[in-house]
Amino acid sequence: MQGKIAVLYIDDERHNLYAFRASFRIEYEVFIAESADEARLILQNHAIRVIIADQRMPRETGIEFFESIMNDHPHVMRILLTGYTDIQAVINAVNLGNVFRYLQKPWKENEIRTSIAQAYEVYDAREQLIVKNRELELAYSELDKFVYSASHDMRSPLMSILGVVKLARMEGDYSNTKAYFNMIEESVDRLDGFIKNIVDYYRNKRISLNTSDVDFKDMVDFCIQNQLQNQQTEINFVVEVDQKIAFISDKLKLGIAMSNLISNGIKYQDQTKPKKELSITVKVDSSKAIIRIQDNGIGIQEGEKDKIFKMFYRATNMNPGSGIGLYVVKDAVDQLKGTIDVKSIYGVGSVFELMIPNQA
Repeated sequence: MQGKIAVLYIDDERHNLYAFRASFRIEYEVFIAESADEARLILQNHAIRVIIADQRMPRETGIEFFESIMNDHPHVMRILLTGYTDIQAVINAVNLGNVFRYLQKPWKENEIRTSIAQAYEVYDAREQLIVKNRELELAYSELDKFVYSASHDMRSPLMSILGVVKLARMEGDYSNTKAYFNMIEESVDRLDGFIKNIVDYYRNKRISLNTSDVDFKDMVDFCIQNQLQNQQTEINFVVEVDQKIAFISDKLKLGIAMSNLISNGIKYQDQTKPKKELSITVKVDSSKAIIRIQDNGIGIQEGEKDKIFKMFYRATNMNPGSGIGLYVVKDAVDQLKGTIDVKSIYGVGSVFELMIPNQA
């Protein structure tokens, strides 16, 4: 539990409100309201976890108030107070107001304290369940996309290789051997790139954070050399690293993000431009590192920028990418508690800017 539980107490008797706040202000973040309308304003502006409302209020009863906020605040825990032993009020409280507990006035401190603690336990359990359900839905969605993409992106290069082999065998003329080998090499490279992206995805998802000292000059040089081994290019690299102090982060996840962005900068060059360039700048201070990777490649169309970080999404068919790379980048940056911003002009180039917190 982080911080104090935010509790809202509603009662039309002002001395009851002041007594409640005096009794519980040290333990809880207490909000008080003399009416249902005042309570609604508080709910709009504060993350209330538990509401305690008096049943007998002049304009709107506690049950009527609870029923009115059901749609907008379905997860807030509700406790009803009344000085009347009205069994119908209890039934309505449960059926209409979704009330967690019913207490009689005058309230007792220990009873209120116990009720709030138990209500928050239920609230916290429900919130965790909601988060887990969202994660499960996302995992199922990603699994569906993975199965589809794997069947396409892994089988397609293999079928291409098989087709080239069959074609060469049928012709019986090996004068085109070099062209056939080039086609086979291209298909194998596509398959290898897809498998590498899958490995990056797994490593980023499953391996927990492991922080250590990061030397950005070494990391950038390694990423560039690693990509040049996999992709033949005449691109000009401009590297500028301003790091005078220690920077602590997860090398693996940071390296995965930078490597994928550099790979995209190489992969999506504009072949019509005589001078192809990729600029990588890093500026480190005591709180963060700003990493800027800029290319003069094909760029991203305006309507595509909001979709490029989705799994298996391809913004262009000009290069047979897997559609995983930028998804992995975004996921790695999120795990590092950083941010990523992209600016791009179609036909001019793209700029990716990362902000990664320094955990030193």
